[in-house]
Amino acid sequence: MSHGFELKAAPGPAVPDNAALAGASGLLNKLNKALLTLSMCALILTALILTYSVVSRYFFNAPTDWQDEASVFMLVGVTFSCAAYVQSYRGHIGIEALAGLLPARVNAARLFFVDLLSMLFCAFFSWKSWTLWHEAYVDGQTTTSTFAPPLWIPYGMMALGMTLLTLQLLLQTAARLSDKPTETAP
Repeated sequence: MSHGFELKAAPGPAVPDNAALAGASGLLNKLNKALLTLSMCALILTALILTYSVVSRYFFNAPTDWQDEASVFMLVGVTFSCAAYVQSYRGHIGIEALAGLLPARVNAARLFFVDLLSMLFCAFFSWKSWTLWHEAYVDGQTTTSTFAPPLWIPYGMMALGMTLLTLQLLLQTAARLSDKPTETAP
């Protein structure tokens, strides 16, 4: 069982045996790494914006009405755009109580079933996110603040991130079906 903090630097996400899946996985990995870099910059910018807001209010008694929404929008983007990257390393939290108790074949079936259900849920979430994005874009929806940024921005980031996560899960599920079983030591 791993908790994340004791892990060494991983060499990279698992590469599927199938050449077509490996190529698609490589493209998705490049996109995930680019979004990860962008997300790191967005986190730093969010920290700077929130720091500016605190300093501005405390020292100059000048409230800012835009920093909360800008920060929330960036945090939504960071959260959803990095989900596929984390999934590519299987870094999401999972309960492994059964993994050690089940035989290897039963555990493999359990993992496949979990990946399949996760992919179906994320596909539904992606579809609903894209419908929210479209509605907000077409109707010109904005937040209710005086800053009033358009709502299609966070909905679009959410939809894109969930779509990438769905694709990542689809690739992993397809790889599980097409990959040759690995020999496990007794």
